[in-house]
Amino acid sequence: MFTGIIEEIGEIKNIKHGSKSEILTIKGSIVTKDSKVGDSIAVNGVCLTATSITGDTFTADVMAETMRRSSLGSLKQGSKVNLERAMLCNGRFGGHIVSGHIDGTGIIKNQEKEDNAVWVTIAASTDILRYIVEKGSIAIDGISLTVAYVDDEVFKVSIIPHTASETTLLSKNKGDIVNLENDIVGKYVEKLLAHKDCTTDNTADNNSQSNIDMNLLSKYGFL
Repeated sequence: MFTGIIEEIGEIKNIKHGSKSEILTIKGSIVTKDSKVGDSIAVNGVCLTATSITGDTFTADVMAETMRRSSLGSLKQGSKVNLERAMLCNGRFGGHIVSGHIDGTGIIKNQEKEDNAVWVTIAASTDILRYIVEKGSIAIDGISLTVAYVDDEVFKVSIIPHTASETTLLSKNKGDIVNLENDIVGKYVEKLLAHKDCTTDNTADNNSQSNIDMNLLSKYGFL
C-alpha cells in the first residue's frame, strides 16, 4: 500500500526486454536505503517487487499484464521515474490510499501556467473517467493529486511548485502517456451497489438484502 507522496525521482539504468515482459534496473538512493529483496516499490505508480538490490539500484520484473495496463513499456534507459516505498504503519498518511495497481493510462493534452501553479489536462477513457469526481483523489504516475475539474473526456489537476520539483509530471510533453489509478473507494462502492441489485433481483428474503443505498452513501460522505 502506498500514499502517492513521491519520495524521489529515480532513473532507469537498464532494461532487459523479453517477448512480452521486461526486467528494469532502477537507480534510487532513497528507496534502496532500508529496502530488501521482496519489498514493494512503486515505479510511476506501478507496484513492483524488488528482485535484487545492489547499492543504490534495484531490479524488478515487469510481467506482460503490467506492460499492457501501464506506460512502463515506453520507458527508455535514462528515463526519470517517480519512486515510493510501501507505506509504514507509523508514518503520516499524507496522500490517499494507493494500491499501485494501475487502472489504465491517460494522455497529456495540455499544460497551462496560472500564477504559481500549472494546470495539467489529461484525456482518459470512459472506464476511468466514471470513477473520477471533482475534489476527489487520483494517482497520476503514482502522484497523489486532487481532481480540480472533470467532464466526459478529460480531467484536470493543478500542480504546485513543490509537486513540480519533486516529481516528473511537468517534464511530460503533450501526447505523453501517464499511468492512472482511481480512488479505490469508488470501485468498492460500485461493486457493493451491483451486489445489492443482484440480491434484490434474485432473493425474496428482504432481510438478507444489503442495507447500502444512495442515501446511506450520501450520509457518510461517499457522494
